[in-house]
Amino acid sequence: MRIEKNLMISFLIFFALIGVFSKNEYVLHILVMIIMYSILATSLNLIVGYVGEFPLGHVAFFGLGAYGVAILSSPDVGIPVTLTIPLAALLAAIFGWFIGRVTLRLNGPFFVIVTLSFAEVLRLLANNWIGLTNGPMGIAGVGHPMILDYFDFLNGKRGFVFFGIVLAAISFYLAYKVVYSSSGRAAVTIRENSYVAQSIGINPLRYSLFVFMVSAFMAGMAGAYYASYISYVGPEVFGFPFTVTMIIMLLVGGKGTLIGPILGAIIITLLEEYLRDFKELRLSIFGLIVIAAVIFSPNGLMGYLKNKFKFFSAKVDNA
Repeated sequence: MRIEKNLMISFLIFFALIGVFSKNEYVLHILVMIIMYSILATSLNLIVGYVGEFPLGHVAFFGLGAYGVAILSSPDVGIPVTLTIPLAALLAAIFGWFIGRVTLRLNGPFFVIVTLSFAEVLRLLANNWIGLTNGPMGIAGVGHPMILDYFDFLNGKRGFVFFGIVLAAISFYLAYKVVYSSSGRAAVTIRENSYVAQSIGINPLRYSLFVFMVSAFMAGMAGAYYASYISYVGPEVFGFPFTVTMIIMLLVGGKGTLIGPILGAIIITLLEEYLRDFKELRLSIFGLIVIAAVIFSPNGLMGYLKNKFKFFSAKVDNA
């Protein structure tokens, strides 16, 4: 427990140091994307790693957060962006409750298919509800938090780095509290054997739904952060590429740990940027690297570290 908490704090400090000392706009952009994906991968990890389900439609909450900020901060509504971000995350959590009430009663491929269907429905709505979402054209000119304008030091991408660090700190804290709470332990028990969980008085739907809602809240927060940074939202935020990226980050970093999604976000984001030079071969090379990582370390980087360094494993497992 302690070592995971210390490592998460160390990552946040490391991000902050890069934000303070780096003057390279490209480096700051990469850091913003790493922070965003760290939040997003951590949110997915709560469901995959602890509840034990595989929601291919998790991107729905990311898209809801992005569209929530864009619509609520539009001139027609006029809510400041700083306030729309928590509101958009709350909107995603509400949808998480609704979707979770339906999907968590299912298991295996049925859960996967239904969650994916919800994401596809939202993508079609975003693409066709022109009066609300501007259809395929999307919503441009999404504002940024006004608090970043109060200090010259926070102008531009550096401001988004520190704003993202605040959101990441909130997300990591939520994930940490959920995992090491009675709800988190109950979710792990349900993951291992739902029948045993029920026999000792654990309600699978109740505890799984709670974790599902927290996960949706965090994904919505990541989507809101992404929309305010990119300053544009389109139907593609509900697309499958975001889901694939999240899954790969968990596979590489290691699911079922708090550090794995962060490591995965760092590695995959940097790898994607590096492989851009390979153009058409980029996806093939990227796929081969991921396949090799899964074959030689099926539990991800964290699983490899636990097997390689027994002391580190004992520190994590006995926390």
